Amino acid sequence: MSPSPGDGAPPPQDSKVVGGLASVFKGLAGAAKLTKSSPTVAQSSGPPTIHAEIAEQLNSMPIPHAYTLPPQYIALFEQLKDGTINDRVAAANSLRTVVANYPHNPVLGIWHAAKDLIEPTNPKATRIAGWELLAECVKHPSSSDLERKEYFQTISAIANPDDFYLQLVALVNLSEHGRNMSGFDYDLFPLLSTWLRSSFDMVRTARAMTKKQNPRPKGKSIMTKEAKDFADLFAFVADAIKFNSVLADDAAAEALVGTLLDICMLTNVSDDMRACSGILDAIITFGVLPGNKLKQCVEILSSIHCLVPEVQKRAWNTIRILCQSHNGQATVRVLLEALNSAGADENRKQDLRHIRGALSILNKLIPKTSEKGYPPIPYSVLVDGLSKVVEATSSWRVYQDILRIANALFRDNRGGVNAMLVDEDWTPIFDIAGACSAGAVTLLAKSSQIIASPSSQEERDQPETVLIKELLELVSRVESVIKNQQGPLIQKQDCILFFAKIHPAIPDSAATLVLDYYKEFRCCFPSDARWKTNLDMVLSAFFKDRKRSTNVRLQALHVITEVYDMLELIDDEAEPDFVLNLVKRLLVGLTEETDILVLQEIVSFAASVATATSFPMFCHITDTLIGIIGSNRSRVVVPPPSPNSSVSSILKLPSNQTPANVVTKGFVRIFLRVMNVDVAKAIRLFKTLVSIVKLNNATDARLTAMKLLFRVRADWANRIFVTIHTETSSLATTLCRTEAAMARKLSEEMSPQTRLSRTEVGGPSRSTRGVSFSAQLPERTSSHRAASGTKTGNIPYQFLWAASDPEALPEAPSATASPVLYSRVSSASPESTSGGDETLLLPMGLWLETVLHLIQTGCDWEVYSFILVHLPSQLTNHAVFNEAVPQLQELRRTVCEQIRQGILQEPPSASGLRKADIAICLLHSLTMILSYHRHFSKPEEDEIVSTFVESITTWERSAKCCIHALTICCHELPSSISKVLIPILRRMAQIITQPYVAMHILEFLACLSRLPSLYVNFRKEEYQIVFGICVRYLQFVRGKKQSHRPSSIGDIANPRKPSLLADNPSHPNAADDLPQYVYSLAYHVIIFWFLALKLGDRASHVSWIAKNLFTDVDGSQVLDEQAQTSIDFMQRVAYADVDESSEDPLFTPSRFGNIRLKRWLIGNSIVTIEQTDTSGWARITKRQPSGTSSFTISESLRPPPAHQQSMDDGTRDNTASGSTNSVLPNHLLVQLLSSMPQYNDMSRPVPLPDDEAINMAIRVFDRNSTLDGHKVGVIYIGENQVDEAEILANVSGSSDYVEFLNGLGTLTKLKGATFNLQGLDRQYGTDGEYTFCWRDRVTELVFHVTTQMPTNLESDPRCNQKKRHIGNDFVNIIFNDSGSPFKFNTFPSEFNYVYIVITPESRASFVATRQRTPKDVVEDPFYKVQVMSKPGFPEISPAAETKIVSLKALPVFIRLLALNASFFSHVWANREGGEHISSWGNRLRDINRLREKYGPKTIPQGPPTPSPPGTAHNHGTAGIGAQLDVSRAGSTVRDSLGSLSIRRSSVATFFTTSSEQNSHRSSILSTATTDNTEVMPPTAADLLVESLDFSRWAGTS
Repeated sequence: MSPSPGDGAPPPQDSKVVGGLASVFKGLAGAAKLTKSSPTVAQSSGPPTIHAEIAEQLNSMPIPHAYTLPPQYIALFEQLKDGTINDRVAAANSLRTVVANYPHNPVLGIWHAAKDLIEPTNPKATRIAGWELLAECVKHPSSSDLERKEYFQTISAIANPDDFYLQLVALVNLSEHGRNMSGFDYDLFPLLSTWLRSSFDMVRTARAMTKKQNPRPKGKSIMTKEAKDFADLFAFVADAIKFNSVLADDAAAEALVGTLLDICMLTNVSDDMRACSGILDAIITFGVLPGNKLKQCVEILSSIHCLVPEVQKRAWNTIRILCQSHNGQATVRVLLEALNSAGADENRKQDLRHIRGALSILNKLIPKTSEKGYPPIPYSVLVDGLSKVVEATSSWRVYQDILRIANALFRDNRGGVNAMLVDEDWTPIFDIAGACSAGAVTLLAKSSQIIASPSSQEERDQPETVLIKELLELVSRVESVIKNQQGPLIQKQDCILFFAKIHPAIPDSAATLVLDYYKEFRCCFPSDARWKTNLDMVLSAFFKDRKRSTNVRLQALHVITEVYDMLELIDDEAEPDFVLNLVKRLLVGLTEETDILVLQEIVSFAASVATATSFPMFCHITDTLIGIIGSNRSRVVVPPPSPNSSVSSILKLPSNQTPANVVTKGFVRIFLRVMNVDVAKAIRLFKTLVSIVKLNNATDARLTAMKLLFRVRADWANRIFVTIHTETSSLATTLCRTEAAMARKLSEEMSPQTRLSRTEVGGPSRSTRGVSFSAQLPERTSSHRAASGTKTGNIPYQFLWAASDPEALPEAPSATASPVLYSRVSSASPESTSGGDETLLLPMGLWLETVLHLIQTGCDWEVYSFILVHLPSQLTNHAVFNEAVPQLQELRRTVCEQIRQGILQEPPSASGLRKADIAICLLHSLTMILSYHRHFSKPEEDEIVSTFVESITTWERSAKCCIHALTICCHELPSSISKVLIPILRRMAQIITQPYVAMHILEFLACLSRLPSLYVNFRKEEYQIVFGICVRYLQFVRGKKQSHRPSSIGDIANPRKPSLLADNPSHPNAADDLPQYVYSLAYHVIIFWFLALKLGDRASHVSWIAKNLFTDVDGSQVLDEQAQTSIDFMQRVAYADVDESSEDPLFTPSRFGNIRLKRWLIGNSIVTIEQTDTSGWARITKRQPSGTSSFTISESLRPPPAHQQSMDDGTRDNTASGSTNSVLPNHLLVQLLSSMPQYNDMSRPVPLPDDEAINMAIRVFDRNSTLDGHKVGVIYIGENQVDEAEILANVSGSSDYVEFLNGLGTLTKLKGATFNLQGLDRQYGTDGEYTFCWRDRVTELVFHVTTQMPTNLESDPRCNQKKRHIGNDFVNIIFNDSGSPFKFNTFPSEFNYVYIVITPESRASFVATRQRTPKDVVEDPFYKVQVMSKPGFPEISPAAETKIVSLKALPVFIRLLALNASFFSHVWANREGGEHISSWGNRLRDINRLREKYGPKTIPQGPPTPSPPGTAHNHGTAGIGAQLDVSRAGSTVRDSLGSLSIRRSSVATFFTTSSEQNSHRSSILSTATTDNTEVMPPTAADLLVESLDFSRWAGTS
């Protein structure tokens, strides 16, 4: 307690007083201060005997000097005794200080003097002074037990209620805080019990009054004076028990405990309960809890622990101590008895409180049972008690407490189960937990939402929420037990059954355990007694519950599908409908399914069922799935990629899909499975897929259906199969449906320089078109700029399909054709005579009709673009559309109409495409459609050709594909081509200066030249158009070279590529990469068409050709090696259709006598004259660049008259005397040339010495062939062959292959052949006996046919003997009957640049082709042709994109492709090491080298002229131009050539030739000659051309 004024330090024990008591003491100290200043009260005098006793006692007591009483002590004592009430109060206050400061003074007399001050009737101040003095007096250390007893009696007497705190202070002081009870040992505890009751009553009253004035929350203590006194009393009681509990007898202990328990029952203040619990702690710890109070104590404490969270810790501490005491087991019995007696108490509320309290304590005790000092809890008794509680009550809170106990049982400190559960049966506890959670489980089952954490405190406090939480906690603990088990868990089945019972409440992880267990132990199979129940639960609880995660639902579905598969195997006859009903139940509500992954698995399962089930069930499944498509749920919008996203991210296809697409994939999967076994199912599915394509929404589903439908094919027997190869890369590139195309387009759009070049290239072409694009140009420009700008914010177009999609089909189709499904019933069909033909046919007409409708009416761009890319490939398969002739006819009409009228669907602006791109795709489709020309009338064929012709200049960048298509038309529709040949040529003349189409135009003309039936009615002007096209291109190239004259030979060999747009960006353009090829091709076309002229008309064209080959339109002369060799060849064939002549083998000295030989260089020829001495016979051999001619002539020498005198003596020339004639070789030359004046040294014949060097040079020259020789391999691939050795081992092929070979060339015997066999053995037969060869006047082609070469697998298992030929051939023809696409790397080689792959449009097996009857082959078979080139190799063929050609036209078409490809390959092979020189060019250069060595030396004047592409300056500089010295002044040249009339009349002109290098200048060439009315002086170029134009003096026929 706090000391009074003047008091010393308090005793040590005072510091242990609790806070409440300390507050009381502080109040007392304050009261003492106030007493000192109180008014003076009346004094009263006591009896004189008391004074004497006090004096006597004081005198008799030895008082130390330190404690000498103050001098006023006697006066104060007297005043206390006899003074007035105020004086007595003042004296009491003063003496209280004296007593405190002088502990050895006699206090008993003072107390007796002041005892009456505490009377309840006295004033408050008087009572306070008396109680304070008493509180100080009782602390006197020398008081005897009697005195202390008197003090105790005084204190325990009835006092004023307001003085209770003063009474308590006095009692605390008297007992020294419960430590000293001498004098009243057994009286204290009964007094405390009484005081507790009375104090509690006062507190309740005070709280009630205060609560009315100031309401507070329930359970919160209202701090009043009485409450403070009550708390101090509790503190004192605790001290008393702590120090002197042994002094409490049984009755006192029972009374005290009873009082405490009553207070706990009656109070609602947590502080009171906490205080009572603390006292009970002390009783249990320091004393003995009465046995008859144990049950009540446990019940009340457990109730407090359960119901009063604020006191829970204190209550548990009390029970914990109780359990660790000797009453521990009894305590457990009390708790369990509360459970077992559930429902016995009529007071339901009290019974419920006791139950919950017991459950709460047991929940705390269960984890402690394994710890030392705690009593064990019998598991069986506990479970029985819990079961009775569950039966007796329906309280959610009780269920919650029970679940907490269950949680406690499945948790220990090591993460396992409680020790009491280890060897016990878990079923009862699981049953109890299941019963407790039944209501919550029902609520969860009815809820449409998944279990989620409560969002508000109110929700968290709801019993249902807490119950669910506890249930989930229990499930989690059981899960942990199952997963963490170290060995076999014997109770695992109990756990799974528990999970199954509460399945709506278990999380997905627990559901996974259930499903795993069912799968492992086959609980859903008939071997399990409850298999149907288990299966129903899996179906309804896990699979049908859409609140479940995708993984759980998929796992449940897998369990069901396994059961289905097993039931299908055992074919249970007892319940035949069970399996079908299972499938139907699985499909119920499928239209509402939103989980795509689950839907995919369901559809996959349905597909497997539908494949094998009966047709009615199949229809039920498909109808259910169609309902999903009909529900019309749209796909989740895919966020478009950012403008800065990469190409790969733009082309990345969306990963999510609509339910309709999932179903469509299922239909595709079913179709692929049933097409070979069930016609009815296949046809029904086919029609369903076609109907999906007709939808207006679900674009991804429509695309999925089309991915199958466009892959449908038919073989030679009209049997349906599905291919995985679509051959769409080219058109996909056109529409930017490949990653490479998109990358190129983006870079093009982002580059201003590229945009500029596009404008420059497109400009001239637009000006020559027949249809104006001015209406489309603004839109294109706007779109183009928007796409390339960085500030527009346009979002790139999102693609839904790509050409390289590896997952186009959900599963790989069968490699074999369907034995039951046909596109047309023929004699090859086994059911053709069964009468059910219609049911076998796949309605391809319906599919083509749908495609036609979409093209006519327009559709979603993704669908439309897919049709554009894939339709041409499917049209190449004639067999699949045999029964769709009306649709084909309408398709032809529609495509032609849309292209010609320009009514095409507009592509989205974001795609960056234009109508021209669509036109190109439709033109490709039309190219395939023309192969069906047998179904079209003559006007319809004409319309196809006219469409291609008009589109050459109508649509931008469409010229190339149109020219390629017209090439095919030349073979397939010759009559239609011949009608429009002149318009074709005129349109080509308009665009020949566009480099990206020049090559294709020239190749077309080369092809056309070999088909004379097409131009049989050509007139001179029309031939001149062809020549004009070639010359125009030559002049265009010369002009470019003149404006960009290279500074070195290296610049010529590697010209700068112009920034031009190629039609197919996937291949570099040959015109850009190797202009030498296209340049040379132009000269070849001139030669071919010159030969195509009638013999009598050829000379009439020489003048025009020579003029344009050697002059530009500006009149300047050009010198060109190829022009020289071309004019040289024209000279040879202008008047004769003969081949080279050979020397007469009979012209020998043995027959004609001595022969003299002499050689001269005359022009661009080597003339050799072999002259007999006397007979007049001579042999003239003229070696030109383009050929060699040999003539044997005889001069009819008359014998001299007899009288003629010889001029020699007969001995000079070793001739006999009288000889009449002697002739030298020079004689013949002089006679032929003597009439032609030789004005300069360069125009005269150059004699060659007769020595070994010249002989060697002539021999070398003769070894240079006058033909361009080419070699091409021909390889046959049989059925299913893919290995190189297996393919090369073939010794025969199909009948079509043999027919193709016979048309490809002439069968030629190798042994003894005199021409170049291109490496084939002509002596020992190692390469076979025969091969096929072909030649014309310019080219020779030898075919390395592998099937004609010997095959010896024992000595050459890899067929290396054949590989050494085809491995070194630049070009190989592949006749592919394998049924699979040809792969470029099938024959690894560094030199195979080009493969020309021939594939039948309808595949057939090797045996089938031999078993085919004439009835099966009613039309000419067609073949697909595609030119495959090595990576990096330019596109140089009209078949770079697949074309389809009839077998009749195939050999000619393939031979042309092979020739062009071989020629280009030679140029390509020399692109880095130098130029490719033709055979004519080699011979010309040999002649020029001889002239340089033996001819007169001249110094050329003037600047050099530019070389043509791919030629060098240092070849051919001493040709005809040097002879004429055209570089000197014009007048001198005119003088030197003034006597040309003499030359024309001389036979010596036979030796002249016309060839030399040209310069390259060009602008625009007019195909008509211009009549000049004014005669101008001839220029040097005019004189050169005049000298070369042999037709002027040779005349025409």
